[in-house]
Amino acid sequence: MTTYDVKLLGKKEIAEGTMEFTLEKPTGLEIRAGQFCDVKLPSADDTPKQDRIHGFSFVNAAYEPHIVVATRMRGTPFKNAFKATPDGTPLKLIAPFGDFTLHKAQTVPAVFIIGGIGITPVRSMIVQALHDHTEQALTLIYANRTPAQAAYTQELQQLAQAHKNFSFVPVYTQASAEAAEHGHVDATLIRKHMPDLHSPRFYLAGPEGMVKAMRALLIELGTDEDNIRTEEFEGY
Repeated sequence: MTTYDVKLLGKKEIAEGTMEFTLEKPTGLEIRAGQFCDVKLPSADDTPKQDRIHGFSFVNAAYEPHIVVATRMRGTPFKNAFKATPDGTPLKLIAPFGDFTLHKAQTVPAVFIIGGIGITPVRSMIVQALHDHTEQALTLIYANRTPAQAAYTQELQQLAQAHKNFSFVPVYTQASAEAAEHGHVDATLIRKHMPDLHSPRFYLAGPEGMVKAMRALLIELGTDEDNIRTEEFEGY
């Protein structure tokens, strides 16, 4: 873990209530897809830590030229300050952290069951794996309330069309013509898209309650809990 000086290059809304921030990629930083960083904003010395530093998963894959992070805009002091930070502002990037990364055995399928902003580390993992021409079977079940609130879906759909080993299943709790599935992720939906629950490694990311519920459901369905990896986005 090292602290780097970087600049904020730009920001944009990528889904309803979700902002993406692009930063310089510092020389010497090596990451694995799925890891995370801390971003530290310029602030007065007496600013509370939670108002000047925040953790983010890398949205970018390791090979991509910039650091990209994204977040739900909850109106916290940090997020308000980050959104208001002018492009070109120097920031501190502290990285890398974490081991929520894709397993290396290409004969073992990967299944991602993801809610909302939990897509950020998973976008990194999937894009990196496809860039590396992996033979690994990848399935993404991505749950949101509406299509408007779902980040990166257009890109993910295009990747699924271009790569036979990647399957993308968007799920929306509110009815939508854009949904592959409608409702909540449950046992029937999981069995439909992943009839073999013993061979894959499962990756769960998103709101804390959703991650815990999916983990319990997979174990109930007979998945070995050693094959389940989780990343909870508590208070995100």
